[in-house]
Amino acid sequence: MSTGPTNLLFQLEPSLLLDAFVRFPPVDFSAWSLPEGGCAFAADYDLLTTLEPDLLQRLHPWVERFGLRRWVTHRTVFVGATVSEYAVIPLVEPQSWLKTLVAQYSPKHWLVVIKDLPCRSPLLSEVENAHADALIAAGRRQGWLEVEGMALAFVPVRADWSEEDFLASCSKARRKDFRRKLRARSGLQIRTLYAGDPCFQSDALIQSWYELYLAVYEQSQFHFDRLSLGFLTCLLREPTGAIIFCYEQDEVLLGWNLCFVHEGRLIDKYIGLAYPQAREAHLYFVSWFHNMNWAHAQGLHTYVAGWTDPEVKATLGASFTMTRHLVYIRPRLLRMILNRLRFLFEYDHVLAERLENTPREQS
Repeated sequence: MSTGPTNLLFQLEPSLLLDAFVRFPPVDFSAWSLPEGGCAFAADYDLLTTLEPDLLQRLHPWVERFGLRRWVTHRTVFVGATVSEYAVIPLVEPQSWLKTLVAQYSPKHWLVVIKDLPCRSPLLSEVENAHADALIAAGRRQGWLEVEGMALAFVPVRADWSEEDFLASCSKARRKDFRRKLRARSGLQIRTLYAGDPCFQSDALIQSWYELYLAVYEQSQFHFDRLSLGFLTCLLREPTGAIIFCYEQDEVLLGWNLCFVHEGRLIDKYIGLAYPQAREAHLYFVSWFHNMNWAHAQGLHTYVAGWTDPEVKATLGASFTMTRHLVYIRPRLLRMILNRLRFLFEYDHVLAERLENTPREQS
Protein backbone atom coordinates (compact mmCIF):
# COMPACT_ATOMS: atom_id res chain seq x y z
CA MET A 1 0.00 0.00 0.00
CA SER A 2 1.39 3.42 -0.86
CA THR A 3 1.06 6.61 1.17
CA GLY A 4 0.19 8.46 -2.03
CA PRO A 5 1.88 10.54 -4.74
CA THR A 6 5.51 11.55 -4.62
CA ASN A 7 4.86 15.31 -4.19
CA LEU A 8 5.21 15.11 -0.43
CA LEU A 9 6.65 17.66 1.98
CA PHE A 10 8.72 17.34 5.16
CA GLN A 11 9.80 13.75 4.52
CA LEU A 12 13.05 12.66 6.19
CA GLU A 13 12.41 8.91 6.07
CA PRO A 14 11.92 6.35 3.28
CA SER A 15 8.32 6.04 2.09
CA LEU A 16 8.36 2.35 2.98
CA LEU A 17 8.36 3.31 6.67
CA LEU A 18 5.13 5.25 6.23
CA ASP A 19 3.66 2.38 4.22
CA ALA A 20 4.41 0.02 7.11
CA PHE A 21 2.72 2.42 9.54
CA VAL A 22 -0.50 2.34 7.50
CA ARG A 23 -0.39 -1.44 7.14
CA PHE A 24 0.51 -2.13 10.78
CA PRO A 25 -0.55 0.85 12.92
CA PRO A 26 0.29 1.08 16.63
CA VAL A 27 -1.84 -0.84 19.10
CA ASP A 28 -5.42 0.55 19.29
CA PHE A 29 -4.75 2.96 16.40
CA SER A 30 -6.32 2.96 12.96
CA ALA A 31 -4.38 4.44 10.03
CA TRP A 32 -5.07 5.20 6.39
CA SER A 33 -3.56 6.88 3.33
CA LEU A 34 -4.80 10.32 2.30
CA PRO A 35 -5.93 10.68 -1.34
CA GLU A 36 -3.67 13.69 -1.92
CA GLY A 37 -0.67 11.94 -0.37
CA GLY A 38 0.62 11.22 3.10
CA CYS A 39 -1.34 9.45 5.81
CA ALA A 40 -3.48 9.97 8.89
CA PHE A 41 -4.48 7.97 11.94
CA ALA A 42 -7.05 7.96 14.71
CA ALA A 43 -6.24 7.30 18.36
CA ASP A 44 -7.52 7.98 21.85
CA TYR A 45 -5.63 11.09 22.91
CA ASP A 46 -5.18 12.26 26.49
CA LEU A 47 -5.06 16.06 26.46
CA LEU A 48 -2.67 15.97 29.43
CA THR A 49 -0.03 13.89 27.62
CA THR A 50 2.41 16.72 26.89
CA LEU A 51 1.96 18.76 30.06
CA GLU A 52 5.07 19.82 31.92
CA PRO A 53 6.10 16.66 33.85
CA ASP A 54 5.84 18.10 37.38
CA LEU A 55 2.42 19.58 36.68
CA LEU A 56 1.25 16.30 35.15
CA GLN A 57 2.39 14.40 38.23
CA ARG A 58 0.45 16.75 40.49
CA LEU A 59 -2.72 16.58 38.39
CA HIS A 60 -2.74 12.81 37.87
CA PRO A 61 -4.17 11.85 41.32
CA TRP A 62 -7.00 14.38 40.94
CA VAL A 63 -7.89 13.17 37.46
CA GLU A 64 -8.12 9.58 38.72
CA ARG A 65 -9.88 10.47 41.97
CA PHE A 66 -12.71 12.39 40.31
CA GLY A 67 -13.04 10.12 37.27
CA LEU A 68 -11.99 12.83 34.82
CA ARG A 69 -10.06 10.57 32.49
CA ARG A 70 -12.98 10.24 30.07
CA TRP A 71 -13.30 14.03 29.90
CA VAL A 72 -9.66 14.61 28.92
CA THR A 73 -9.37 11.64 26.54
CA HIS A 74 -10.94 11.82 23.10
CA ARG A 75 -10.76 9.85 19.87
CA THR A 76 -8.71 12.20 17.74
CA VAL A 77 -7.76 12.29 14.07
CA PHE A 78 -4.09 13.07 13.44
CA VAL A 79 -2.73 14.02 10.04
CA GLY A 80 0.78 12.59 9.93
CA ALA A 81 2.32 9.51 11.50
CA THR A 82 4.06 8.62 14.73
CA VAL A 83 6.91 6.99 12.79
CA SER A 84 8.02 10.11 10.89
CA GLU A 85 9.89 13.03 12.40
CA TYR A 86 7.54 15.50 10.69
CA ALA A 87 4.02 15.24 9.34
CA VAL A 88 4.47 14.11 5.73
CA ILE A 89 1.83 16.07 3.87
CA PRO A 90 0.94 16.70 0.22
CA LEU A 91 2.07 19.77 -1.70
CA VAL A 92 -1.38 21.34 -2.12
CA GLU A 93 -2.95 24.74 -1.57
CA PRO A 94 -3.19 25.13 2.25
CA GLN A 95 -6.55 26.88 2.69
CA SER A 96 -8.67 24.49 0.67
CA TRP A 97 -6.84 21.47 2.07
CA LEU A 98 -7.52 22.55 5.67
CA LYS A 99 -11.20 23.09 4.86
CA THR A 100 -11.35 19.60 3.40
CA LEU A 101 -9.86 18.09 6.56
CA VAL A 102 -12.37 19.90 8.78
CA ALA A 103 -15.32 18.89 6.59
CA GLN A 104 -14.20 15.27 6.47
CA TYR A 105 -13.16 14.59 10.05
CA SER A 106 -14.54 17.16 12.52
CA PRO A 107 -18.23 16.05 12.36
CA LYS A 108 -17.29 12.79 14.12
CA HIS A 109 -14.27 13.95 16.16
CA TRP A 110 -13.80 16.77 18.63
CA LEU A 111 -10.15 17.16 17.68
CA VAL A 112 -8.29 17.14 14.36
CA VAL A 113 -4.53 17.60 14.65
CA ILE A 114 -1.85 18.10 12.02
CA LYS A 115 1.10 16.97 14.10
CA ASP A 116 4.79 17.80 13.98
CA LEU A 117 4.96 20.56 11.42
CA PRO A 118 8.48 21.99 11.04
CA CYS A 119 9.43 25.36 12.46
CA ARG A 120 12.19 26.85 10.28
CA SER A 121 13.90 23.48 10.26
CA PRO A 122 17.55 23.34 9.11
CA LEU A 123 16.82 19.78 7.97
CA LEU A 124 14.44 20.96 5.24
CA SER A 125 14.52 23.29 2.24
CA GLU A 126 13.47 26.94 2.23
CA VAL A 127 10.50 26.00 0.05
CA GLU A 128 9.28 23.45 2.60
CA ASN A 129 9.75 25.81 5.54
CA ALA A 130 7.86 28.53 3.68
CA HIS A 131 4.99 26.11 2.98
CA ALA A 132 4.86 25.17 6.66
CA ASP A 133 4.57 28.85 7.62
CA ALA A 134 1.85 29.37 5.00
CA LEU A 135 -0.06 26.35 6.33
CA ILE A 136 0.14 27.62 9.91
CA ALA A 137 -1.03 31.09 8.85
CA ALA A 138 -3.95 29.66 6.86
CA GLY A 139 -4.91 27.46 9.80
CA ARG A 140 -4.96 30.33 12.25
CA ARG A 141 -7.20 32.32 9.91
CA GLN A 142 -9.63 29.40 9.85
CA GLY A 143 -9.76 28.95 13.62
CA TRP A 144 -7.11 26.28 14.12
CA LEU A 145 -4.84 26.65 17.16
CA GLU A 146 -1.08 26.66 16.76
CA VAL A 147 0.55 24.68 19.58
CA GLU A 148 4.27 24.22 20.09
CA GLY A 149 5.40 20.62 19.64
CA MET A 150 8.46 18.69 20.72
CA ALA A 151 12.14 19.37 20.09
CA LEU A 152 13.83 17.21 17.45
CA ALA A 153 17.51 16.49 18.14
CA PHE A 154 20.06 16.33 15.34
CA VAL A 155 23.83 16.52 14.94
CA PRO A 156 25.61 17.79 11.83
CA VAL A 157 28.32 15.27 10.92
CA ARG A 158 31.23 17.36 9.65
CA ALA A 159 33.82 15.83 7.34
CA ASP A 160 36.48 16.38 10.03
CA TRP A 161 34.35 15.07 12.92
CA SER A 162 36.05 12.68 15.30
CA GLU A 163 35.14 11.18 18.63
CA GLU A 164 38.40 12.37 20.18
CA ASP A 165 37.86 15.95 19.03
CA PHE A 166 34.35 15.95 20.46
CA LEU A 167 35.53 14.60 23.81
CA ALA A 168 38.30 17.20 23.88
CA SER A 169 35.67 19.94 23.51
CA CYS A 170 33.85 18.81 26.65
CA SER A 171 34.53 19.96 30.18
CA LYS A 172 37.03 17.90 32.15
CA ALA A 173 34.31 16.33 34.31
CA ARG A 174 32.07 15.49 31.38
CA ARG A 175 34.97 14.11 29.34
CA LYS A 176 35.96 11.87 32.24
CA ASP A 177 32.36 10.62 32.59
CA PHE A 178 32.02 9.87 28.86
CA ARG A 179 35.35 8.04 28.72
CA ARG A 180 34.34 5.94 31.71
CA LYS A 181 31.07 4.94 30.06
CA LEU A 182 32.70 4.27 26.69
CA ARG A 183 35.12 1.80 28.26
CA ALA A 184 32.17 -0.61 28.30
CA ARG A 185 32.68 -1.02 24.53
CA SER A 186 35.65 -3.30 25.15
CA GLY A 187 33.32 -5.96 26.55
CA LEU A 188 30.71 -5.68 23.79
CA GLN A 189 30.34 -7.17 20.34
CA ILE A 190 28.60 -4.84 17.88
CA ARG A 191 27.06 -6.43 14.79
CA THR A 192 25.33 -4.74 11.87
CA LEU A 193 22.30 -6.45 10.32
CA TYR A 194 20.04 -5.36 7.48
CA ALA A 195 16.31 -5.75 6.89
CA GLY A 196 15.61 -9.04 5.15
CA ASP A 197 18.44 -10.94 6.85
CA PRO A 198 17.53 -14.66 7.06
CA CYS A 199 17.70 -14.55 10.88
CA PHE A 200 14.52 -12.47 10.90
CA GLN A 201 12.49 -15.37 9.54
CA SER A 202 12.41 -16.64 13.13
CA ASP A 203 9.18 -15.66 14.88
CA ALA A 204 10.80 -16.39 18.25
CA LEU A 205 13.68 -14.01 17.54
CA ILE A 206 11.39 -11.16 16.51
CA GLN A 207 9.19 -11.77 19.56
CA SER A 208 12.25 -11.50 21.82
CA TRP A 209 13.31 -8.29 20.08
CA TYR A 210 9.79 -6.89 20.46
CA GLU A 211 9.93 -7.57 24.19
CA LEU A 212 13.13 -5.50 24.42
CA TYR A 213 11.31 -2.67 22.62
CA LEU A 214 8.42 -2.95 25.10
CA ALA A 215 10.89 -2.70 27.99
CA VAL A 216 12.00 0.69 26.66
CA TYR A 217 8.42 1.76 25.96
CA GLU A 218 7.30 0.97 29.50
CA GLN A 219 9.98 3.09 31.13
CA SER A 220 9.46 6.05 28.78
CA GLN A 221 7.95 9.29 30.02
CA PHE A 222 5.25 9.34 27.32
CA HIS A 223 3.01 6.39 26.46
CA PHE A 224 1.17 7.30 23.28
CA ASP A 225 1.99 4.94 20.44
CA ARG A 226 2.92 1.35 21.24
CA LEU A 227 4.26 -0.20 18.06
CA SER A 228 2.66 -3.46 17.00
CA LEU A 229 4.52 -6.73 16.63
CA GLY A 230 3.42 -6.75 12.98
CA PHE A 231 5.08 -3.38 12.38
CA LEU A 232 8.43 -4.51 13.77
CA THR A 233 8.16 -7.77 11.85
CA CYS A 234 7.55 -5.83 8.63
CA LEU A 235 10.57 -3.55 9.20
CA LEU A 236 12.87 -6.49 9.87
CA ARG A 237 11.66 -9.04 7.31
CA GLU A 238 10.77 -6.94 4.30
CA PRO A 239 13.27 -4.96 2.17
CA THR A 240 12.59 -1.70 4.01
CA GLY A 241 16.23 -0.59 4.06
CA ALA A 242 16.42 -0.72 7.84
CA ILE A 243 19.90 -0.98 9.38
CA ILE A 244 20.11 -2.62 12.77
CA PHE A 245 23.02 -2.37 15.18
CA CYS A 246 23.09 -5.24 17.67
CA TYR A 247 24.95 -5.00 20.99
CA GLU A 248 25.93 -8.30 22.55
CA GLN A 249 27.90 -9.37 25.59
CA ASP A 250 29.08 -12.97 25.89
CA GLU A 251 26.71 -13.87 23.03
CA VAL A 252 23.74 -12.40 24.89
CA LEU A 253 21.80 -9.59 23.19
CA LEU A 254 21.75 -6.48 25.40
CA GLY A 255 20.10 -4.20 22.90
CA TRP A 256 19.35 -3.30 19.30
CA ASN A 257 19.02 0.02 17.49
CA LEU A 258 17.06 0.26 14.23
CA CYS A 259 17.96 3.13 11.88
CA PHE A 260 17.46 4.27 8.29
CA VAL A 261 19.70 6.10 5.86
CA HIS A 262 17.85 8.56 3.67
CA GLU A 263 19.20 11.45 1.60
CA GLY A 264 22.50 11.63 3.43
CA ARG A 265 21.07 11.35 6.93
CA LEU A 266 21.20 8.59 9.53
CA ILE A 267 17.72 8.51 11.07
CA ASP A 268 17.67 6.87 14.51
CA LYS A 269 14.24 5.30 14.93
CA TYR A 270 13.79 2.50 17.44
CA ILE A 271 15.71 0.82 20.21
CA GLY A 272 15.21 -2.26 22.36
CA LEU A 273 17.14 -2.77 25.59
CA ALA A 274 17.53 -5.54 28.15
CA TYR A 275 17.39 -3.99 31.59
CA PRO A 276 19.38 -3.74 33.81
CA GLN A 277 22.25 -5.14 31.71
CA ALA A 278 21.97 -2.48 29.01
CA ARG A 279 22.08 0.27 31.61
CA GLU A 280 25.10 -1.27 33.29
CA ALA A 281 26.86 -1.42 29.91
CA HIS A 282 25.98 2.25 29.22
CA LEU A 283 24.41 1.27 25.90
CA TYR A 284 22.72 4.64 25.46
CA PHE A 285 26.08 6.40 25.28
CA VAL A 286 27.87 3.58 23.48
CA SER A 287 25.19 3.49 20.76
CA TRP A 288 25.26 7.29 20.35
CA PHE A 289 28.99 7.34 19.62
CA HIS A 290 28.71 4.22 17.46
CA ASN A 291 26.05 5.94 15.36
CA MET A 292 28.11 9.11 15.02
CA ASN A 293 31.23 7.14 14.01
CA TRP A 294 29.22 5.00 11.58
CA ALA A 295 27.54 8.04 9.98
CA HIS A 296 30.92 9.73 9.58
CA ALA A 297 32.48 6.61 8.03
CA GLN A 298 29.58 6.40 5.55
CA GLY A 299 30.01 10.02 4.50
CA LEU A 300 26.61 11.09 5.82
CA HIS A 301 26.03 14.72 6.73
CA THR A 302 23.50 14.51 9.58
CA TYR A 303 22.55 12.24 12.46
CA VAL A 304 18.86 12.69 13.36
CA ALA A 305 18.49 11.51 16.94
CA GLY A 306 14.76 11.79 17.64
CA TRP A 307 12.58 13.40 20.30
CA THR A 308 13.33 11.91 23.70
CA ASP A 309 15.91 12.76 26.38
CA PRO A 310 16.80 16.28 25.19
CA GLU A 311 18.92 17.07 28.25
CA VAL A 312 21.16 14.06 27.70
CA LYS A 313 21.38 14.62 23.94
CA ALA A 314 22.42 18.23 24.50
CA THR A 315 25.44 17.05 26.51
CA LEU A 316 26.31 14.78 23.55
CA GLY A 317 26.46 17.69 21.12
CA ALA A 318 22.92 17.70 19.71
CA SER A 319 21.18 20.76 18.36
CA PHE A 320 17.40 21.09 18.38
CA THR A 321 14.70 22.24 16.00
CA MET A 322 11.17 22.79 17.24
CA THR A 323 7.92 21.49 15.80
CA ARG A 324 4.39 22.78 16.06
CA HIS A 325 0.91 21.35 15.68
CA LEU A 326 -2.24 22.73 14.11
CA VAL A 327 -5.24 21.76 16.23
CA TYR A 328 -8.88 22.12 15.18
CA ILE A 329 -11.27 21.86 18.14
CA ARG A 330 -14.93 21.52 17.25
CA PRO A 331 -16.56 22.41 20.62
CA ARG A 332 -16.23 26.18 20.94
CA LEU A 333 -15.95 26.18 24.76
CA LEU A 334 -13.14 23.61 24.75
CA ARG A 335 -11.41 25.63 22.02
CA MET A 336 -11.50 28.77 24.19
CA ILE A 337 -10.22 26.94 27.27
CA LEU A 338 -7.33 25.22 25.50
CA ASN A 339 -6.37 28.38 23.66
CA ARG A 340 -5.86 30.16 26.98
CA LEU A 341 -4.02 27.21 28.55
CA ARG A 342 -1.90 26.09 25.60
CA PHE A 343 1.31 27.41 27.22
CA LEU A 344 1.01 24.53 29.68
CA PHE A 345 1.47 22.06 26.81
CA GLU A 346 4.66 23.65 25.44
CA TYR A 347 7.25 22.32 27.88
CA ASP A 348 9.68 21.14 25.18
CA HIS A 349 9.92 24.63 23.68
CA VAL A 350 11.13 26.14 26.96
CA LEU A 351 13.48 23.20 27.54
CA ALA A 352 14.99 23.32 24.04
CA GLU A 353 15.52 27.08 24.29
CA ARG A 354 17.35 26.63 27.58
CA LEU A 355 19.53 23.84 26.20
CA GLU A 356 20.42 25.75 23.02
CA ASN A 357 21.40 28.82 25.04
CA THR A 358 23.58 26.93 27.51
CA PRO A 359 27.21 27.00 26.34
CA ARG A 360 29.20 23.79 26.61
CA GLU A 361 31.77 23.98 29.38
CA GLN A 362 35.34 23.97 28.22
CA SER A 363 38.17 22.14 29.93
